[in-house]
Amino acid sequence: MSSSVPTATPSRADSPAVEIGRLLKPFAPWLALSAVTGVAAGAATVALLRTINQVLNQAGGMSGGLPMTFIGLCALALFGRMASDVSSNHVGQRLVAQVRKGLAQKILSAPIDALERYRTHRLMPVLSQDVDMISDVAFVLSSMLIALAVMLGCLAYLAMLSPPLFVLVVAMLAIGATVQIAAQARADAGFWKAREHEDQLHKAYRAISEGAKELRMHRARRAQMLGGRIERIVDLIRSVNGRAINLYVIANAFGSALFFLLIAVILGWAAWQNTDPAVLSGFVLVLLFLKGPIDTIANVLPSVGRARVAFQRIADLSTRFATPEPHLHLEHPDGPATLQRSIGMRGVRYAFDAADGGEPFVLGPIDMELHRGEMVFVVGDNGSGKTTLIKLMLGLYAPQEGEVLRDGEAVRPDARDDYRQLFTTVFSDFYLFEDLVAGGPGGEGSASLPQAALPYLKRLEIDHKVSVRDGSFSTLDLSTGQRKRLALVHAYLEGRPVMVFDEWAADQDPAFRHLFYTELLPELRAKGHLLVVISHDDRYFHLADRIIAMRSGRIAEIRTRADRGSLAA
Repeated sequence: MSSSVPTATPSRADSPAVEIGRLLKPFAPWLALSAVTGVAAGAATVALLRTINQVLNQAGGMSGGLPMTFIGLCALALFGRMASDVSSNHVGQRLVAQVRKGLAQKILSAPIDALERYRTHRLMPVLSQDVDMISDVAFVLSSMLIALAVMLGCLAYLAMLSPPLFVLVVAMLAIGATVQIAAQARADAGFWKAREHEDQLHKAYRAISEGAKELRMHRARRAQMLGGRIERIVDLIRSVNGRAINLYVIANAFGSALFFLLIAVILGWAAWQNTDPAVLSGFVLVLLFLKGPIDTIANVLPSVGRARVAFQRIADLSTRFATPEPHLHLEHPDGPATLQRSIGMRGVRYAFDAADGGEPFVLGPIDMELHRGEMVFVVGDNGSGKTTLIKLMLGLYAPQEGEVLRDGEAVRPDARDDYRQLFTTVFSDFYLFEDLVAGGPGGEGSASLPQAALPYLKRLEIDHKVSVRDGSFSTLDLSTGQRKRLALVHAYLEGRPVMVFDEWAADQDPAFRHLFYTELLPELRAKGHLLVVISHDDRYFHLADRIIAMRSGRIAEIRTRADRGSLAA
């Protein structure tokens, strides 16, 4: 079995249009409703302007059927706008929910090594800031659509009033639009820079949160973190965003001045050419009104620009995780996995990409077999390949060469997710979930979890701090060692055939370390579990059935219980 993990290489040059189209496709009826009602509201507004201009330039004012026409147009504009806003709000809420669910599914389905390459400080801003930006823009799209419909309707009305004056108006508006487009292009480049700085800011925030104790003890590093990193990045974001938005503001101010200049030009035209008063008043009235919709469009453009960047970042994340791990089951899990005899590896090899100017780290080839009821220690220097070996054994990494074995049979790709259900793990960088998944070895449901967990909590001397309520631990506000004990409670309750502990005892006091190696592990072994323990505690190596020593990505030595003696570090 030879398998390699495909890596998607995103291209920033790719337009987010395809991704946007895919996301919006399910909402086509609602978008059509929003568009139709928005255009109807815009057309009614233009008709109102025409009616007002007609009343101003005819004898008798508001007479005949004009009052009812006026009221009807007002109602159409009102309800059209309401329907358009409600429709776009529905699309916005559903779109954001779909994006969030889709991204969560992609992350859950992505190969582990792909997730490890995509750092958390880059991932979290996409899931929070970028998705929220799309949510914000979705709420103003209907206003922009109505403003666009009003603008086009007004221009059509002006073309009917006077084609020569209409050409003049369009020419001057084209100048303003050119300035606006140029400003938007430069501003979008600024938004890209600001968004890249946001990733670095998020990374710095993680550093001051997770490294708070170390920073408290080191004044120079603390000052460097604040002044040299956070304040510098914040100032860069402020500066870049400020310049980008100022471009929009300047272009908007230029557009406002252009309107009044245009009105002055029209009044000069009327003084030069004999112009019908109804045409003149119509142009002035429409242009004064048209400034509002155009300002609306101009004010929305910065948000649209930032949303385009957000869509591109989401599309980039989707592209990186576009190749999900095959045969990964996200539905409700089946029954417990079973292991009859052993797990193992045959000719397994895995290579990482080389760092800049360095040599790639290669693990393997690895050949080994581990049996139920064994306690196996994996030892070796840092960087020797212990963690990579464990991830291959767990099925988290797919071997690039060779086979992972279960009861002597090769684990096929379509069975890898089922194979993983054999294991309970406590990694050195473990994440502790608050909730407990009901259904342990005895089939305990959530109602019996407090009673099932209590003996383990007492045995690990944390029952005075933690209890199980409503299927969850009452608190996780504990020391690292106590949190690892809670993770061990998880392992006890899951009761899976194979248990893997990565430096579990490293954060425990000597008494608990001794308890772990001399009592807890032997008891689990006696129950038939296969125990795989990454450890540097050479004082307890004699308790292992076998010791696997790793060196430079290879198994350097395997010692059995009969081979007593010291093991070189």
